[in-house]
Amino acid sequence: MQKLIQLYIRVNTFLDKARVADFLAPLALRLYLAPVMWMAGASKLNHFESTVSWFRDPEWGLGLPAPALMAFLATSTEIIGAVLLLFGIGVRLISIPLMFTMLVAAFSAHIHNGWLAIATGTGIFATDRTIGAIERLNKAKEILKEYGNYDWLTEHGNFVVLNNGIEFAATYFIMLLVLFYIGAGKASLEHLLCKNMCK
Repeated sequence: MQKLIQLYIRVNTFLDKARVADFLAPLALRLYLAPVMWMAGASKLNHFESTVSWFRDPEWGLGLPAPALMAFLATSTEIIGAVLLLFGIGVRLISIPLMFTMLVAAFSAHIHNGWLAIATGTGIFATDRTIGAIERLNKAKEILKEYGNYDWLTEHGNFVVLNNGIEFAATYFIMLLVLFYIGAGKASLEHLLCKNMCK
């Protein structure tokens, strides 16, 4: 047991040498999230009227109160957030409204679809909805194989059914939560400014 503990300590001491590149983790999170937030915000901005309608409508939309204000807040948070994440400035601060946006999205737009973003017919997160979607997908593939050029249609990827569950929103929330605690990292405008001005 003593030897195992010593081995564990040696391995961790060796792994600690990797901390010289610890700027890579927050940089990777920021560079991954920035285009995601930009595309989400830009899409809302480009179709702002329909976004407001979707936020308003309780039947086919989200049924949110003050839909114009909510749409404006979501859109501006995602666009401004994308820019701040990209350059690495105000990352901890912008993570808060971005996390809130992800929570609203998860619990208003996605939760009724379950966990999965892409439908699957098996596994612990499969539901009657996703199993039914896979049955329909398989039938659609049969039709395409019989009447279409299936090899050409699937040349650049497989057909899937978007289940639109909370998986993506939850993943982005967790990534933002990490950034909230660790900050922008050394490869950021924030670090550069603080290095020169915070002395």
